Amino acid sequence: MTREEVPSLADAWIAYWLAPEGSQEKESTAWATDLYELEYEDPETLWLLILTIHSKDQSPRIQEVLSAGPVETLLDKHGERFIERIEVQARQDQMFARLLGGVWMNSMSDSISLRVQRVWNRHGWDGIPE
Repeated sequence: MTREEVPSLADAWIAYWLAPEGSQEKESTAWATDLYELEYEDPETLWLLILTIHSKDQSPRIQEVLSAGPVETLLDKHGERFIERIEVQARQDQMFARLLGGVWMNSMSDSISLRVQRVWNRHGWDGIPE
């Protein structure tokens, strides 16, 4: 995947997650949710995709799926490589810090988990008042 293709992938990914179950739109954009190659072989493009999706749609639904999916996977599989960029982004963008609030720490290293917790904003997640 090229960098030029990332905005189109982001649009299709967002469309899939916002489309009603069983709809033609959901069916026609399902391909966009298969991020396996990016997650395992091209984390730089995955990071760019995360930033692109985040810049295009910060609705609660997209935040939920983005944080529990691509962001969590990036931190789990490539945390050491990306944690500094994630910390910087969270400090510069309060909505990105809020996005991190939905990440589960289940399989990432303790050191990465602690660093995420230092910059995340948990308001609005798991019943924590906004």
